Amino acid sequence: MTAPPDEVLAVRGLTKRFPGVLALDGVTFALRAGETHALVGENGAGKSTLIKILTGVYRPDEGELRHRGARTAFATPLAAQDAGISTIYQEVNLVPLMSVARNLFLGREPRTRLGLIDFTRMHREAERTMREYGVHVDVRRPLRELGVGAQQMVALARAVSVEANVVVMDEPTSSLEPREVETLFGVIRRLRAQGIAVLYVSHRMDELYAICDTVTVLRDGRLVHTGPLAETGRLKLVSLMLGRETSEVSAEGVTKFAGTHDASGGPVLRAEHLTRQRVLHDVSLDIRPGEVVGLGGLLGSGRTETAKAIAGALALGSGRVTVAGTPVRTGSTPAAIRAGISLLPEDRKSEGIVPGLSVRENIALAALPRMSRFGLVSEARIDAVVDTFMKRLRIKAAGPHQKVGELSGGNQQKVLLARWLAMHPKVLLLDEPTRGIDVGAKAEVQKLIDELAEDGLGVLLISSDVEELVEGSDRVVVLRDGAVVGELTGDDVTEDRLMQTIAAAAEEVPQHD
Repeated sequence: MTAPPDEVLAVRGLTKRFPGVLALDGVTFALRAGETHALVGENGAGKSTLIKILTGVYRPDEGELRHRGARTAFATPLAAQDAGISTIYQEVNLVPLMSVARNLFLGREPRTRLGLIDFTRMHREAERTMREYGVHVDVRRPLRELGVGAQQMVALARAVSVEANVVVMDEPTSSLEPREVETLFGVIRRLRAQGIAVLYVSHRMDELYAICDTVTVLRDGRLVHTGPLAETGRLKLVSLMLGRETSEVSAEGVTKFAGTHDASGGPVLRAEHLTRQRVLHDVSLDIRPGEVVGLGGLLGSGRTETAKAIAGALALGSGRVTVAGTPVRTGSTPAAIRAGISLLPEDRKSEGIVPGLSVRENIALAALPRMSRFGLVSEARIDAVVDTFMKRLRIKAAGPHQKVGELSGGNQQKVLLARWLAMHPKVLLLDEPTRGIDVGAKAEVQKLIDELAEDGLGVLLISSDVEELVEGSDRVVVLRDGAVVGELTGDDVTEDRLMQTIAAAAEEVPQHD
């Protein structure tokens, strides 16, 4: 069978099995030069597995992979990169301890005549490249000192600067501000004009319709649709992903949040005057039992830092945290956990899950001291807890002993959530709990947040999805530059009022030490 002349990368009849799981079942798929191709589906649909086969991480069990018309098989990710296939992963896949410049040129550093790294040239070219992406940082700084959004732009710049004929983007905007998203879209348009194919994976519908030409939908490892995106309506696209009728999807609305919660009594958590030089400035908030309090603001506004400070993961210069009226030692994660505070971090890969451990081990990790007597852990108690939460959160896995690194992003998020729910917390801090997970998994997490609030748990919700934040929160505390600039309650908890509050704060010049 002869491939079309503009076909750059294609798979035919692709099948991949893992123990107890058929990840891909006879998938046929093609990328064409100058095309931006959306790949969508629920978590567990097979998107990640397909990407890993295209980029040399996995080998298929059946089917064939063709690159520029020739049958091929990439033995390693390096082999795929050498063939011109570059990848930007959802979680930044760079070296945190190295400088921005070293990460940008890793493996292809400019050299002097003596064969040594030409740092002067490397730093100069790195600064120019990062300016093109709207990132103004000292490229000599370690990558880990940058925010997640800036790190993602470094990963983007590295992927695009490699001579590629295919660029795979897996949730590239999950950590980006609107300004950075526009920069990314400009890069994609430039790649398209150069005849480079882009495979774009995202759960954000607005982005797909703004930048993509074609869409492929996977469900349960099978191909269910491929065609022009402009001819596929949004409701139709969601219904294809979920395997449900369009009318059913339309009737259920945008999110699974039920509305306001019945919060009563005094605050279960009170944070007062949280301050850390150049990071947080006199931040105060409280949460009542059964209440969901949202933290609103742009990327870099201090939302994550506030959550970490409350959870003891960020040392403070001053401030006070109490749970049910009892003071909690700040700057101490163990003290916060003992007090009943649990944090679901934004970056589940580096701060949450342990990929090499099983689902069972990840869920039980934090609760092990509570499930042991005289230093001996009760295996029966662990099994009971893991079984309970795997069923309650509907974690899709081959079994409790499957490595969590093999699960989809949505199921990894559920495992992490199960770990902290197993601690029976009084307060749950959720930092971007639905970031990078599909429509179905997102709805399940949103419904679970409602259920937790109904059970009397105090919840702090951070989300870059304004619609989710507004629909899921009873109150919204708005931050900018590490300081509280407003609080929305009752009928004022709307998208318009939230954006107005952020915009009004942006016009003021903060005076912080």
